[in-house]
Amino acid sequence: MALRKDWRGGFPEAPRALECRAWIGHYEKAMTERIEVRANGPKSRLIDNIVAELVRGGLIAYPTDSGYALGWRANNRRAADRVVRLRQLEGEHHFTYCCRTISDVSRYAKVSNWAHRLIRQLAPGPYTFILPATTKVPRNHRQKRPSTIGIRIPDHEIVQSILDTIDEPILSSSLIIPGMEEEIFDTEDLFDAVHRDVDLFVDAGYCPLEPTTLLDLTEDTPKVLRVGQGVIDF
Repeated sequence: MALRKDWRGGFPEAPRALECRAWIGHYEKAMTERIEVRANGPKSRLIDNIVAELVRGGLIAYPTDSGYALGWRANNRRAADRVVRLRQLEGEHHFTYCCRTISDVSRYAKVSNWAHRLIRQLAPGPYTFILPATTKVPRNHRQKRPSTIGIRIPDHEIVQSILDTIDEPILSSSLIIPGMEEEIFDTEDLFDAVHRDVDLFVDAGYCPLEPTTLLDLTEDTPKVLRVGQGVIDF
């Protein structure tokens, strides 16, 4: 049967072709790249691929010393919005800066002498530090009144390799999916749960979710806001 030209002068696509195109588009959107990386001596080629995804504006799921997390570049507002939707976060939520070293921390936070000594004692490790923010931190990344940010220096070789290669901190949020906590037993379960919501899944095997110890370093002495994996012996 001949197809009549439509008003644009061309031939309309057959319903079957439209259906196939829609299915292929859905399939491509659902696909997420998965990279298997070993924590001990990750290959530079694989780290380059991870960093390339971040530079392209992607959202990644990656392992840390306190469980899997979501990571993206600090200037990527779209990725932050995706994290809010995925984690079903309400209100104004501020994420954590992951840094390589205390030198990087000092660029984004005001660190007093005693806080500097304490961070050197505890990091890298499973601690998150609340510190006064510098003007280098965008306003929408800071807690208001006082202006503070959360900073981490993870003790994980893959994370350190990513940060070393991209040469800048990345924003991070624990990969916690509402209602799925009791159904996630391994990386297969985790991948199945998030592969439609992230652009890259960095698989380093089993990585238990253990919250960091949260320390407020904005005053004259440290204040423990949350007891987590990090030991409090100072």
